[in-house]
Amino acid sequence: MKVIIVGLGIQGRKRQVVAGSDVAATVDPFHPDATYKSIEEVPLEDFDAALLCIPDEPKILIIEYLLVNQKHVLVEKPLFAANPQDLLKLKLLAEHNGSVCYTAYNHRFEPHFIRMKELIDSGILGKIYGVKLFYGNGTARLVRDSAWRDKGAGVLPDLGSHLLDTVNYWFGQYFDGFNIYAANRFENQSFDHITFGSNDGILLQFELSLLSWRNHFYADIFAEKGSAHINSLCKWGPSTFTVRDRKLPSGRPDEESVTLAQSDPTWAQEYEHFKRLTASSINNLENDIWINSTLQKLAASLSP
Repeated sequence: MKVIIVGLGIQGRKRQVVAGSDVAATVDPFHPDATYKSIEEVPLEDFDAALLCIPDEPKILIIEYLLVNQKHVLVEKPLFAANPQDLLKLKLLAEHNGSVCYTAYNHRFEPHFIRMKELIDSGILGKIYGVKLFYGNGTARLVRDSAWRDKGAGVLPDLGSHLLDTVNYWFGQYFDGFNIYAANRFENQSFDHITFGSNDGILLQFELSLLSWRNHFYADIFAEKGSAHINSLCKWGPSTFTVRDRKLPSGRPDEESVTLAQSDPTWAQEYEHFKRLTASSINNLENDIWINSTLQKLAASLSP
């Protein structure tokens, strides 16, 4: 498969390295190393798919151009649309033309995320009562100094999209009834710290922060027969996965832990996954439609 990289920022360079010899050309209106300045300049016969590493605003139009021309698309998360019908249009267009439009949520390929899904699917934990997720980084100042990033709902769409995708991956369902619990602008014009959640069958509690000076992720799942926990991601390692069994009527549980200290494997695995999808024309746009709708409702509830 021959691909083009659209956008040569940090993410674009990562995708370029992973795709390696598959890269036929690069596109960036500002970067001097780019092969082309616009995607329309690239001969259609030169590529099969595009890896889009671009800001949110031009995504819909560029994806539509690619799908109309029967090209496969991997687009960096999140994929949002002010008009939800725009995402439905992309879904129908992709299905009609047999093209794949895949939004990249690379955390699905974290080894411990995969372990967590396998544990949940096994039923060993029994009934799931609640899930607590925290995702934080220390980018508040970088966001504040960026003209296009420090606006709107801030951290909510940026990191909240990851957590929504995570629970969809783990549980295979689209949850409803989300509410904002707290929203703060500690250092930025946009929101840099938010907690939100839902109680739609499973209690979901999410916390997002741009003020975590050491990048951090954790997941706590509490259930009928025990609990499961993730501490950190591989890219911020070491990353630990812990399972605890419940002692009845009460007592200290036995636990098993796996700790990984390794480089981030998710980019290469996600690219291979994308290539497999192109052979089957499977899209994940239903997930984007749900995430977009959920985050729009939450953003609308935030005070101006």
